Amino acid sequence: MDSSEESNSQEPTVNDLKKLVHEVFEEYHNVQTKRTEPAYKAELEEERRKRESMEKRLNELVEENRRTKVRAETMERETLIKSELQRLGVAKIDLAFKAVKDEIQRETDGTLHARSSEGPVPVPEFLRKFVDENPELLPARNLGGSGTLTSGRGSQNAPGIDIDSIRPGMNKDDLARVRREIARVAGLLVD
Repeated sequence: MDSSEESNSQEPTVNDLKKLVHEVFEEYHNVQTKRTEPAYKAELEEERRKRESMEKRLNELVEENRRTKVRAETMERETLIKSELQRLGVAKIDLAFKAVKDEIQRETDGTLHARSSEGPVPVPEFLRKFVDENPELLPARNLGGSGTLTSGRGSQNAPGIDIDSIRPGMNKDDLARVRREIARVAGLLVD
């Protein structure tokens, strides 16, 4: 039986076969992993670059959107102020706008209010008060009227002409004086 024992000891056992098969599969897996690993790494690197590029572009778009909103709100604010000044009859709109633009701000609820010592004031009320306090921004008033004496270009020291004194058959000197007065008044109206 010595020879049978020897043959049994040289024959691989089931455990040895399992171990051998396991080693072969492990080696095959390692070879396959080494072969495909560079492709996975390159693909992962490319995906990372794409993601970073998309994040950068998204951040740029968010910033551009923020700037556009700020610009739109500024233009809306300017338009509202200028239109209200125009409605109030201000002749020098740009000058008045420059004077009040820093006082009018957008509140957290999105409405525009002016800052004052009493707290937030609605824009129309604030501008009305501003225009009342600064009448020089309004168009010049023509205080003249029929029969008003004005001193200006081409004025004479002679008193104005009474409309009732103009009649047919006037002497030439009076008629010339009436014509000069009419020309003077017409010249004032053209200015």
